[in-house]
Amino acid sequence: MDLTTTTNTACVSLREPGAILLISCYELGHQPLGIAQPLGLLEEAGYQPAALDIAVEPFDEERIQRARFIGISVPMHTALRLGVRVSGLVRRYNPGCHICFYGLYASLNAEYLLEHFADTVIGGEYERPLLELIDAFEKDRAAVATLDGVSHRGRTVEPVLTRLPALLPPPSRTGLPPLHRYARLQLDGHEGLVGYVEASRGCLHHCLHCPIVPVYNGRFFLVPEDSVLQDIRQLVKAGATHMTFGDPDFLNGPGHSMRIVRAMHAEFPHLTFDCTAKIEHILKRRSLLPELAELGCLFLISAVESFSNTVLDCLKKGHTQADVITALEAVRSAGITLRPSLVAFTPWTTLNDYVEMFEIVESNDLIDAIDPVQYTIRLLIPPGSALLEHSDIHRYLRGLSQTNFQYHWLHPDPRMDTLHAQVNKAVQEAGSTEGSEMIFERLRAMAEAVAGVRHARPARRRSSINRKAPRLTEPWFCCAEPTDEQFRPLREGGPAGQGPLPR
Repeated sequence: MDLTTTTNTACVSLREPGAILLISCYELGHQPLGIAQPLGLLEEAGYQPAALDIAVEPFDEERIQRARFIGISVPMHTALRLGVRVSGLVRRYNPGCHICFYGLYASLNAEYLLEHFADTVIGGEYERPLLELIDAFEKDRAAVATLDGVSHRGRTVEPVLTRLPALLPPPSRTGLPPLHRYARLQLDGHEGLVGYVEASRGCLHHCLHCPIVPVYNGRFFLVPEDSVLQDIRQLVKAGATHMTFGDPDFLNGPGHSMRIVRAMHAEFPHLTFDCTAKIEHILKRRSLLPELAELGCLFLISAVESFSNTVLDCLKKGHTQADVITALEAVRSAGITLRPSLVAFTPWTTLNDYVEMFEIVESNDLIDAIDPVQYTIRLLIPPGSALLEHSDIHRYLRGLSQTNFQYHWLHPDPRMDTLHAQVNKAVQEAGSTEGSEMIFERLRAMAEAVAGVRHARPARRRSSINRKAPRLTEPWFCCAEPTDEQFRPLREGGPAGQGPLPR
């Protein structure tokens, strides 16, 4: 496509209502910040963009056909898998529309997206480049081809990594589905509405499997405090009683983060929250934990990934199994629940490691704090992964599956790949109808059967509802494959008689 001449953006001003459409595909069950933030910036600049969240809304042919510029937010792998299907439907119903993929996974897959699905791609800190791209269509179409941070066919550029402006407008959420359509907090047998904000982006660290690393390379950026607090206020007004801070690591910039939650607590003393932090940071900044609890922190998510020191070293996680136990004790002592996330299957994870994982989880009373899907997560290796340069992962690779945006790998012990298929099927079939303890025992029995061991244990008594750890009702994580339910709006998209796109 010649970006300066051939696009329907010439036919209708992008300042008309709905001429710009931002689409979210999936953000872990949260109201999508990936479109709310740029919506706020675009509205401040005088545009009237529309929004569509296919995670909770049906595919809307009318909104698609009205648009002249469509931005597809892909902050994670699942969103990208769904996003390329969205782009196919856009091309079917509005072939002249300009399609821009933006977000973390857009830049990791820029060349392939530009070849098959996108007119432009933006990664890194995408808000300003996205606004500049849209402004260029309005004011100086020739400038589109040379914009910083904007890749197009024939020109792939590095993402823009610059500090966010101090006067960043708050996200705009008025055009998004209401909070009751998204994940809720489960606490003491009750459910509450959840808001989703970010105090920072990027990360200081270089964990090899993390998709943030090849884009941000050890850098992180603070979201202006006033913008975050304004967003919290509008979310509380919309009914939120709990906030999720979606920062990759809330303790990357502890001074900034603590100022925000102190101000939030002073204004909304009954508001609770959760956040994410590395084991390494929990230990380094454990003195903050009691205050976090006093300010309303119910649970803290940490990418434990594995209890095997060998695997942790291969991933360059910066912590050990002993560190995890120490951090767990520190978090619990402060009155906060630690909810570990796991990468249960890697090429370096032995069958004994996997069996031992269940023993460690049980002995440390973590069964109810770990969603069963975590025991099925398989190492995801996207294009550009730091694992490709800094580990021995190549010996296990069987080629790049570009259509799935990941490298295919096989475990050196075939039993592990067989076991992965078994436990993955078991968790999907269980759904939400069975408790975490029952699924835990089933998965452990599968692992022990494959390993040829079986330990006799008394029947486990299920915890009462009052003992359940606080959690959100959305258990899926970025390494999980999109489910049939997530694909459903796209399979059913479009007018009657057109039929679905093939998977």
